Amino acid sequence: MVIGIPREIKKDEYRAAIAPAGVDLLTRSGHTVLIEAGAGTESGIDEKTYRAAGARIAATHADVFERADLIVKVKEPLESEYGLFRKGQALFTYLHLAADKNLTDALLKAGVLGIAYETVELPGNIKPILTPMSEIAGRMSIQEGAKYLEWPQGGKGILLGGVPGVAPANVLILGGGIVGTYAARVASALGAQVTVMDVNLGRLQYLADIMPQNVMTIASNPYTVRERIREADLVVGAVLVTGARAPRLVDRELLAVMKPRSVMVDVAIDQGGCFESSRPTTHSDPVYEDTRVVHYCVTNMPGAVPRTATYGLTNSTLPYLMKLAELGVERAIAEDPALAKGVNVRDGEIVHPAVRQAFA
Repeated sequence: MVIGIPREIKKDEYRAAIAPAGVDLLTRSGHTVLIEAGAGTESGIDEKTYRAAGARIAATHADVFERADLIVKVKEPLESEYGLFRKGQALFTYLHLAADKNLTDALLKAGVLGIAYETVELPGNIKPILTPMSEIAGRMSIQEGAKYLEWPQGGKGILLGGVPGVAPANVLILGGGIVGTYAARVASALGAQVTVMDVNLGRLQYLADIMPQNVMTIASNPYTVRERIREADLVVGAVLVTGARAPRLVDRELLAVMKPRSVMVDVAIDQGGCFESSRPTTHSDPVYEDTRVVHYCVTNMPGAVPRTATYGLTNSTLPYLMKLAELGVERAIAEDPALAKGVNVRDGEIVHPAVRQAFA
């Protein structure tokens, strides 16, 4: 199989879809890995390193799409890439189709088989490819939130952990999944007073057992969210519904009761965001103010740490990529239930239930 790795063209996206170890394993198994020149530059991987691992270097973006049977990316295709797809080609990447009707329509029109990293799912609601990037995003949500709480950045001028004799910041995390868990770990380690909210009482019990004393768990409902958001200095939106648009947990009415110059970090923005006031931003222009509240809504947060993220992503995608290459896409999907759940579009139709419902 010919596996194509184009350079990412999304603004401020610095990750690459594969690390040299992945290239080595695929090429040793007899497959061709075609990587666009410069694809690994920001991740610290030069073309010499990729070649040494067995890759072939393509001069242009179009060359990769023209020659590859399977396109492997980090982020969703952009409009300038829609015309490069051909019928029968497979795509393996983060897609987030429920929040992007134009991309969905383009993939359907082109007849692409689209497998979304974020909906590949093992028993127990385990998302093996989404998890490592969620871990990074959870950690970064506190790192970025702490920065934008600084007065020169538009925030309240609060040190997240406070100092002896001065109260720490109040951090509210909406969602107790992977993102929320890692956000809570970092925020609590910095000394903040942390509240994690979720609708799953079993998850809250688990978090209460493993988290330090400065982390409180609260059952999430409209009343408790309203009560807690009034006192929050930093709010992290960390709610995910597999394949579907993120639920809106904070509307403009709630935004109006928040403290001036508090900060909101919407990690769910790839799936449309869980704050009504959220709109996508980039690493080069990450924040804006709405109703006196600072919003950080970068759609590719792990892209800011490409060295870590590229290797972490490869570790999680490689077992599935090997299966797709060795068995062929159709057989791999038929034999692996986790990959089958990753299929979002196929033969000109939407096949993932949550995506289909989003456009019903």
